[in-house]
Amino acid sequence: MGEAAEQEIGGAKQTFKELFAGAAGGVAQVLIAITDTPQSQANHSVNFLLLPQNRLSKHPPTHNTDSLPDIVKVRLQTTTRYTGALDGATQILKHEGPLAFYKGSLTPLVGIGACVSVQFGGFHYARRQFEARNTLQGKPADLSYTQLYLSGAFAGLANSYLAGPIEHVRIRLQTQPHGAGRLYNGPIDCMRKLVSQGGGIGGLYRGQVVTLAREAMAYGTWFLTFEYLMRLHTQRTSTPRSSIPAPLIALYGGIAGEALWLSSYPFDVVKSKMQSDGFGAGGMRYANMRDVWRQTWREEGARGFWKGIGPTCVRALPVSAGTFIVVEMVMRAMS
Repeated sequence: MGEAAEQEIGGAKQTFKELFAGAAGGVAQVLIAITDTPQSQANHSVNFLLLPQNRLSKHPPTHNTDSLPDIVKVRLQTTTRYTGALDGATQILKHEGPLAFYKGSLTPLVGIGACVSVQFGGFHYARRQFEARNTLQGKPADLSYTQLYLSGAFAGLANSYLAGPIEHVRIRLQTQPHGAGRLYNGPIDCMRKLVSQGGGIGGLYRGQVVTLAREAMAYGTWFLTFEYLMRLHTQRTSTPRSSIPAPLIALYGGIAGEALWLSSYPFDVVKSKMQSDGFGAGGMRYANMRDVWRQTWREEGARGFWKGIGPTCVRALPVSAGTFIVVEMVMRAMS
């Protein structure tokens, strides 16, 4: 067998490992969401939200599995019915019952493994391309921080074509009226109606441009932050990456999760507003993405782009930590 063929087989095996490890990270996200029940999340949210510095708005209206912080985040982003995250969670529980916290959960639960697999597969594919380019140019193979960011951004762009429709369906189910006035009977019915009302597949992909922007920014920051912290640790301790203990991997992953949302949250607010808007001349509030930015700024100011950030940060730390630690451990086991 020729050298080129051997390299191709080796590359295919490495890609499979990366995709498999990413899928395992997605399973970890699902398990974290399932075991972190609405009741326990509510306790964490109450403790977090009672801190004055975490109340970013007086009247807050707004990668993915559904959870209490997630549905509260979406409701805050898309309506002015609640005075804050804690009030939103309380009213949802009072008027819609505990099962309301799981609205829209089926679609992300089914797709999360594929999404995280694509994220890590895309990141490592881009990383290898940069490494090969650096070697050809006579430079060290290790990626610069700019290249790490671009590799993460590439992963986000690749993931956006899965995440866009999955999150659109989730948001529709989370924001529809409760009880007899509900618009959709489940994710399949929701997808069918979005395609029908939106004039084709474009209805399902509404908000895709801002989704692309959010995913590139978010995952560029996510991977850059994690890789920076891992690299910094190895440099300061003069130890290989494979020796970094699991608790520190979880810590670095959790920090990366916070950085992900802090870097991209305004795009998420705009996306939620677009994907919960009506259809047709009489039902649409926003003409396009630019109109969402303009109206939000005019009516709510800069704070309008950060409503719901508290519940999001509550959820981001354990989910991101769990994802990275599982991916790292699986990669080590397969290597």
